[in-house]
Amino acid sequence: MSRLGIFVDRKTLSSAEQLNALIRCRDAAEEMGHGAEFIFPVDIRKIPQVDGLFIRARTDPMNVTYVASRMAAFAGIPVIDDPESIQVCSDKVHMYARLMRAGVGIPRTLFLSHRELTPGRAREVFEELGSPLIVKEPSTSFSLRVEKVEDPAALLQVARRYFKLSDWVVAQEYVESTYDWRVGVLRGRFLYACKYIIPSQTFKIQDSVNGHVVYCGVESVPPAMVPPAVIDLGVRAGQAIGDGLYGVDIKEGPAGPCVIEVNDNPSLEGGEDTAYPHVYRQIVHTLLET
Repeated sequence: MSRLGIFVDRKTLSSAEQLNALIRCRDAAEEMGHGAEFIFPVDIRKIPQVDGLFIRARTDPMNVTYVASRMAAFAGIPVIDDPESIQVCSDKVHMYARLMRAGVGIPRTLFLSHRELTPGRAREVFEELGSPLIVKEPSTSFSLRVEKVEDPAALLQVARRYFKLSDWVVAQEYVESTYDWRVGVLRGRFLYACKYIIPSQTFKIQDSVNGHVVYCGVESVPPAMVPPAVIDLGVRAGQAIGDGLYGVDIKEGPAGPCVIEVNDNPSLEGGEDTAYPHVYRQIVHTLLET
């Protein structure tokens, strides 16, 4: 019998939905004849004792989750998410560069350094990408530090704020839509798909509006109802990033589907896998049986 470690923290357990998702993961392992235990940061030294590690806490190279991932990888223990995936997905410049090299379709995108972003360059950016456009700070997650700007002055204003955190910002063509596809990819294969329905008050799947946080709706979509081009693009995007578990966000634009970003540690507590009852069994199989 193999043993699965599920790395969590207090925030992972902050909602009934997250707790239920963790229990489903544990139950899947046990139904397959394996043991499973939750490992908190205080128990990080237990990691070398498990046969596979599934990280279910926020991943970031500056977070203890990255230490946990490195510990597992160093010990030769299969881990999701692996250290390289965490590094790549936590840096939008690195992530988009990989997608570009692999020929994966993304919105028109520019990387702008604090040295080059003059008023003249800001005007050129709008000429290249159109208006409005999206500005992202490279380490953004959960739709934080992502803004839509309408003119060069607004671009400069937002970029100056983001340059306090990074030497670069990402400027990207705006693709309007009422929902994003989320395609789950595991070890280069399609795992699940859902729609994130964007709140009417914003252009992002999560945002603060008038002092209140608004969240997207989630609609799990059976594979037969997902456009094949969306599945293909999602799988190719995941393969371009690495060999882990990814949630690929895709918009269907006028020129066809394009990848908005690739996330490691994708959410599974919001109903994303409702139409895919074997998601956790596939993850456990990947970590403990291959």
